[in-house]
Amino acid sequence: MGILRQLWECFIDCSRPIEKRIPKKTVHVRVKMDCEGCVRKVKNAVKDMEGVESYNVNQKLQRVTVTGNVDAKEVLEEVKSTGKTADNWPFVPYNLVAYPYAQGAYDMKAPTGFVRNVPQAVGDPKSPEMKMMVLFNDDNPNACSIM
Repeated sequence: MGILRQLWECFIDCSRPIEKRIPKKTVHVRVKMDCEGCVRKVKNAVKDMEGVESYNVNQKLQRVTVTGNVDAKEVLEEVKSTGKTADNWPFVPYNLVAYPYAQGAYDMKAPTGFVRNVPQAVGDPKSPEMKMMVLFNDDNPNACSIM
């Protein structure tokens, strides 16, 4: 069954004009959802979109994650059509940022474990602090093995 589906998707994809083809990607949208009714509205709007392979609506984080051959603008417009306030997800995980307390990065309204994605929070790879962080990193094969 999987081979037939892949052939069918390939046939459909080849029949579309080149400008209509959208690569598979994941889109994150921040949506203000207060109750289960809001969650249900957003789920129904997202699951009916063309090209959606999977979706996740998280009321606690106020985030909708859509994976598939979709465009970020289309997802945002579809979510806004439900009457909810929505915009692109402006946060990154706290542990991926070198300076989470840089000006503009720390946000009191951000969900737990997230900070705003601002250029000041990302460290310069040539700075001494970043070099020291890489020196003791577990992912570095040339890291210090004393510890």
